[in-house]
Amino acid sequence: MRTEWIAKRRGQDNVSQMHYARQGLITEEMQYVAQRENLPVELIREEVARGRMIIPANINHANLEPMCIGIASKCKVNANIGASPNSSNMDEEVDKLKLAVKYGADTVMDLSTGGGNLDEIRTAIIKASPVPIGTVPVYQALESVHGTIEKLTADDFLDVIEKHAQQGVDYQTIHAGILIEHLPLVKSRLTGIVSRGGGILARWMLHHHKQNPLYTHFRDIIEIFKKYDVSFSLGDSLRPGCTHDASDEAQLAELKTLGQLTRKAWEHDVQVMVEGPGHVPMDQIEFNV
Repeated sequence: MRTEWIAKRRGQDNVSQMHYARQGLITEEMQYVAQRENLPVELIREEVARGRMIIPANINHANLEPMCIGIASKCKVNANIGASPNSSNMDEEVDKLKLAVKYGADTVMDLSTGGGNLDEIRTAIIKASPVPIGTVPVYQALESVHGTIEKLTADDFLDVIEKHAQQGVDYQTIHAGILIEHLPLVKSRLTGIVSRGGGILARWMLHHHKQNPLYTHFRDIIEIFKKYDVSFSLGDSLRPGCTHDASDEAQLAELKTLGQLTRKAWEHDVQVMVEGPGHVPMDQIEFNV
């Protein structure tokens, strides 16, 4: 449904919804979202411009029915699917997608780690999906080196991130907030690092004694995302796995970094949402969010 909308934007340096919103322009996606949410279209534009709402809408996901995530909008539900080396295949993943959409999923994440050609699986999912598709690119980066974390390079991460963007992925979980200086803060935890992506990056940093490559190359990722209008889903690598670890020094250190990265993305008109907060007591939810 978006083919004509997208055609006039191709070739522009920045095609993000935030970029247009900050120029005072109302896109077809904003109009569509306003109707779905029963909200004034100018409010949608203002919220996107401020970063309080995102419209995940990669320009290569032509059959997407635009939706929004944000404070002013309805609550949204995500569903996770994904093939593994031990089960599932492309047809089964497409069936999972269709079931998720049928029963009301607003977005779907493809968390495939194996079980066939990951690029073919992802392409089929995007082609069949009317809802935004998200991925965690570090999973395929790890698969590309046959599970040997130590062999991963910054280019491996960036290549997968750009590939997903080119294919039409609408938002990507980027674990750029976990830094090498945060790792000693985890020692006092009961459950350590419970994020798979965070664990992969932590092991990489400990082996190489270098900073997180997703952090050091964050500007490169921004350039990719603004070219395709991919939204950041900034990963909470140090989210607590139990209430004992909630709101500890490690989690708060990463949250501070995620805030800095959010502002850096906004400087280039790239949309951002932040994951969280993990396993926290009810009285700490508002503080963390």
